Amino acid sequence: MNPALGLLHPYPFERLRSLFAGVMPPADLPHINMGIGEPQHPTPKVLLDAIHANLGLLSKYPPTGGTPEFLTAVAGWIHRRYGVEVDSSRQILPVSGSREGLFAVAQAIIDPSTRPVVLLPNPFYQIYEGAAIMSGAEPFYVPTVAGTQFLPDFSVVPAEVWPRVQLVYLCSPGNPTGAVMSSEHYKSLTQLADEFDFLIVSDEPYSELYQSEPPYGGIQTQHPRVVVLNSLSKRSSAPGLRSGFIFGAPDVMDKIRLHRTYHGAAPSSVVQQASAVAWSHEAHVDENRRLYREKFEVCQPMVNQVLPCEIPAGGFFLWAKIPESSRWAGSDETFARELYATANVTVLPGTYLAREANGQNPGAGYVRIALVADLATCVRAADAMRELEKN
Repeated sequence: MNPALGLLHPYPFERLRSLFAGVMPPADLPHINMGIGEPQHPTPKVLLDAIHANLGLLSKYPPTGGTPEFLTAVAGWIHRRYGVEVDSSRQILPVSGSREGLFAVAQAIIDPSTRPVVLLPNPFYQIYEGAAIMSGAEPFYVPTVAGTQFLPDFSVVPAEVWPRVQLVYLCSPGNPTGAVMSSEHYKSLTQLADEFDFLIVSDEPYSELYQSEPPYGGIQTQHPRVVVLNSLSKRSSAPGLRSGFIFGAPDVMDKIRLHRTYHGAAPSSVVQQASAVAWSHEAHVDENRRLYREKFEVCQPMVNQVLPCEIPAGGFFLWAKIPESSRWAGSDETFARELYATANVTVLPGTYLAREANGQNPGAGYVRIALVADLATCVRAADAMRELEKN
């Protein structure tokens, strides 16, 4: 067996099941799961119709490089969204959701013979860590804390580490904080990438869920060391479709394309054709964004009465702090367990989304609250948090 498997940490939801073991929530209260970032808004009809219309393509192998319709639609969306012209045949590849792509890209990029290091934000999406470990690299955890507006603080990376860096994972808007990187943040990092010869993988599945202005994206840097992933899971409320894309400079994408030829994870042609329709349609995205904004406006003031939090610039999470003055004494696990036991509401302890580095776990004392259910359900959950504080 690959010895690197022994270095992988349990997934956050495995830890959550262990935390809740033996707890019996009230049977008369329906379970409200705000722990997992799984969109619950209805998948738009335009996408469902496109899937049905293309079912006949199940009889064909999907093209690894992407169907012409998929590539054209993604290139068109990139131009409309970011004002950037791209070569669709050389700069775009379909992936089976950004999760699969994020993991696979590391396999194509990392040279395990050189003691490589991968930088990742902390807290983080656990796929970054797993991808680094399984590619033979050492993860280095870059804190994203309130003092830096929850953006990665690359100043903590020691000078002797930078020459070993081969890949940097970014997430903007961030998971779990919703923080958005500016063009200046990208510029400072791309300068380091040029100096130390590494690639930047910018994970942007929440790019279309924002409060005011559309977030700056890695594609806008037009930098040859920036690779971008996006998907339809959040944008189009279609997490089960498992459809996204990788974008990058032609020479980098040639290497990734070669890897994917053997990797064999191309989405089916049904998915690719339906995805082309979704990337070409914006009305459902506007409505999706409106629904999330409404939930933030209603629920954040309620939750904030118990757990200090702000409406983030992007995404659909509240990153809420456990007050030191509360009876939970800053323990995210204690709060999550008690909320589940008394109200049958699940939130994810921030500790599970981060690693201890330099003696500190930057997720400790926070909980991630996913506003993915309908408004009424989110309000019931927020009210349960207020009632918990009173008891």
